[in-house]
Amino acid sequence: MAETWRIDLVVPAAAVAVFESALEGLCDALLCFEIEDPGPTQGHWHLEGLSASAPNVHDLDLAVTLATRVAGIPEPPMTVERMGPRDWLRDNLATFPPLDVGRFHLRGSHVATPPPPGRHALIVDAATAFGSGEHPTTRGCLLALDALARDRAVRPRRVLDMGCGTGVLAMAAARAWRRPVLAVDVDDEAARVARDNARRNGLGARVRTLRADGFRGAAVRAAAPFDLILANILARPLTAMAPAAARALAPGGRIVLSGLLAAQETRVRNAYARQGLHLRSRLVLDTWTTLVMARR
Repeated sequence: MAETWRIDLVVPAAAVAVFESALEGLCDALLCFEIEDPGPTQGHWHLEGLSASAPNVHDLDLAVTLATRVAGIPEPPMTVERMGPRDWLRDNLATFPPLDVGRFHLRGSHVATPPPPGRHALIVDAATAFGSGEHPTTRGCLLALDALARDRAVRPRRVLDMGCGTGVLAMAAARAWRRPVLAVDVDDEAARVARDNARRNGLGARVRTLRADGFRGAAVRAAAPFDLILANILARPLTAMAPAAARALAPGGRIVLSGLLAAQETRVRNAYARQGLHLRSRLVLDTWTTLVMARR
């Protein structure tokens, strides 16, 4: 196997999404996990970027500096090192234990034991797209999905996962309701990963995965309106897409919004309220908020 370069830094939980966005495109894979060991960094998050070629250190320094200013934290130390010929991505995947979120059971492909009975089991590896289930935003969306699936009044026929990443939310919806789901992402690699994950989980026929430029995508416009929209992105794009999302939502439809910090909740919520949507529920995990809003 070819040599690998590793980028390593530790940031507070509230700054994870900002640094993920800043480092996106500067490495081939980005792994994020919470530090649980007792010590001064307990509760912080470890970000590890992996790249098959030497990263541009100038671009990395600039990205970290900008992310630091946006997050309003002291600049974290960053290390960039050249590793030997080893499959670091595979080795990191093996450190992720199975995760139970509501009735959903998420596991990496390295886990050999059978899933517990009565769960919606999904195989999702942390790889080159966001959404392995570890992050509070993904867990918040899965818990919101689980609650909606328990509500007999919610029976979506058309589901959209906007900014699907690994496709974990699209697959969870397909498992919970056994309905077709359209999963789209602006990133080609994310769409490829989501497509592969759907096939691996036996959901290739139920989850349609495409690269699309948000709600402007032809496939999204053709499939609308949707009874359920899932959007685990970031506060700024969530706010910007509120008018388009509301137009794509069927009367009585629900939209699950995540990727926003608790301090950003009011801004995002108001953006959708101005489109005629009202809040049905909210969930806060760590410093991250998940909103479920509905169209009357």
